[in-house]
Amino acid sequence: MTGPCFVDANVFAYAHDPRDPSKQARARQWIDALWQERLGRTSVQVLSEYYAFATRKLTPRFPPERAWDYVNELLAWAPQPIDAGLLKRAHEIEQRWRLSWWDSLVVGAAQLQDCALLLTEDLQDGAVFGGVTVRSPFTLAAEAPRAGYTVTPKARSRHRPRGRPPVEIYSDKRIGEFDEAEADLKKVLTRRKRTAR
Repeated sequence: MTGPCFVDANVFAYAHDPRDPSKQARARQWIDALWQERLGRTSVQVLSEYYAFATRKLTPRFPPERAWDYVNELLAWAPQPIDAGLLKRAHEIEQRWRLSWWDSLVVGAAQLQDCALLLTEDLQDGAVFGGVTVRSPFTLAAEAPRAGYTVTPKARSRHRPRGRPPVEIYSDKRIGEFDEAEADLKKVLTRRKRTAR
């Protein structure tokens, strides 16, 4: 990963839901990778949703203290607060892409935190909202490469660069070569002058 990644509540929920071991393992893999690379982002709304799910719907239910301890750890990710900026952004997203209000808040929080990737199962995998791409953590591996291209080195020019030559050209060894080349050039020009007369 090369940039911040926003994690939705359902990914945190799957990480603690023993009913689907493969999804639990994949969600934990993503969260661990984001902790390790310090690229995890989320929002206050997401943490609230996770806490409510863990203490009310998860089977077996988390004790409130255990759910709070996990939420408290995730505060290190500097979750996006619900403020006027987020509300305005969510309204724009809701109007432009016709998402639900709650999904618009999630996408807006990801945008405001400069995330290129939004991990969720609630939105269509591969959808792009502004600069944020939605991916399911269960179809994209945490170690999968994000870019589908390679950077090729700049081709070396066949022409002499303009302006002053680099300093290494003026080494003692090369100065003699320049003197010889200059003498050869003078001979050629002198011959051309004689031939033209």
